[in-house]
Amino acid sequence: MIRDGFVLIGGDPGIGKSTLLLQVAQGLTEHAGLQRVLYVSGEESIEQIQSRARRLKIRNEDKIYLAAETQFEKALLMVKELKPELLIMDSLQTFSTGFVESAPGTVSQVREVTSRLMNLAKSAGIAVWLVGHVTKEGSIAGPKIVEHLVDTVLYFEGDSGQTMRLLRTVKNRFGNTNELGVFEMTSDGLIDVANPSALFLSERKEQAMGTAIVATLEGSRPLLVELQALCVPSPFATPRRTSVGLDSQKLAILTAVLEKHVGASLINQDLFFNVAGGLKLTEPACDLASMAAIFSAIRERPISSSLAFLGEVGLTGEVRKVNQIELRVEEAKKLGFTEIVIPASQMDRTSKIKGISRLPIAHVNEIPNLI
Repeated sequence: MIRDGFVLIGGDPGIGKSTLLLQVAQGLTEHAGLQRVLYVSGEESIEQIQSRARRLKIRNEDKIYLAAETQFEKALLMVKELKPELLIMDSLQTFSTGFVESAPGTVSQVREVTSRLMNLAKSAGIAVWLVGHVTKEGSIAGPKIVEHLVDTVLYFEGDSGQTMRLLRTVKNRFGNTNELGVFEMTSDGLIDVANPSALFLSERKEQAMGTAIVATLEGSRPLLVELQALCVPSPFATPRRTSVGLDSQKLAILTAVLEKHVGASLINQDLFFNVAGGLKLTEPACDLASMAAIFSAIRERPISSSLAFLGEVGLTGEVRKVNQIELRVEEAKKLGFTEIVIPASQMDRTSKIKGISRLPIAHVNEIPNLI
């Protein structure tokens, strides 16, 4: 923890942000030697927070101080009196300051509160963790100046119907961005998932049609993820293209390349595409695996359960290089995969990796021979 760091955490309501922060507070008092943590909530009463803390079996209660307050000046007086090493404000949109004559949550209030919290963090040397609401589009609510002022922006993601939670770094002045933490929500709180690849593949069926495995990279962390495609006859004049976890425009490009260069027709087929586990994939290294899953669904030909895919695909069908391929191949090997399809131009870079067969591919028209 950076002593004067200013951190913004965003996430959907009910996703577990308060649970995460309470567990962070316990961890820092237990392992980092913090003596005073002040948790100010503008949304819940002290009794509600205490109830959650008891359920989570939070220890070091004498070092974690709770307050229920929405007036920023009153919260500031508590900080001056207690002199905490970490201040948690939950959440930004509920606080208001008397310097601005408007309702809590307005642009002017959010901007003023954020600015004063930044000054507090830097002048007093207090680490400040600020919770922000998220819009329907998935971005942190409020003016962009909020994200510009803070040192670190974290997104806490997940589906309320699933136990998986993802903590993603999108801005970090002190280290790498796009790092990913994977947690499982249980009755006892959040539990760190040491091997997320195994968890993402835990419910995978053997020899299922329309599924392919890709070794994606989240920051510096390799993850093996299952991509799923389903093709069914379309009752509509214009077939549907539905995608979850992969950009719909990217899906349209990949299907066009597949039809043009592999001859797999989707003209009368609805296509449904899904990234298992709730991940959102953006990197081009997933292109080849996505096309393999779609081709498998169209031709109803299952892909070997021991085979994974890596490669970016261009509009002319060529398979291009991916970054940090050695790290990805090693992760596939560790998870028990015996074969992996990689760009032909990167065969030499992976020659020292033993225990997994590397299958080269230079053009997508070779996909039918690999499945």
